[in-house]
Amino acid sequence: MGSPVLSLRIDGELLDRLRQHAAKRGMSVQDYVVRTLIRDDFDERFATSVEETEKFYGVA
Repeated sequence: MGSPVLSLRIDGELLDRLRQHAAKRGMSVQDYVVRTLIRDDFDERFATSVEETEKFYGVA
C-alpha cells in the first residue's frame, strides 16, 4: 500500500534552508518536513487538550 502524496511549490531559499536543517539531522527533506508537520500537529492537539481540561476543571 502506498502513501498519499502532497506536492508543494516552495521558494528556492526556503528549500535550501530545509535542506540544511534536514542535513544537520541526517534526514531527507521529505522526512524533515513530515516530522515537522507531525510535531506541529501534536503541539496544537496538546494545547487544545490543555484548554479543554482547564474549561472542565476551571482555571486555578
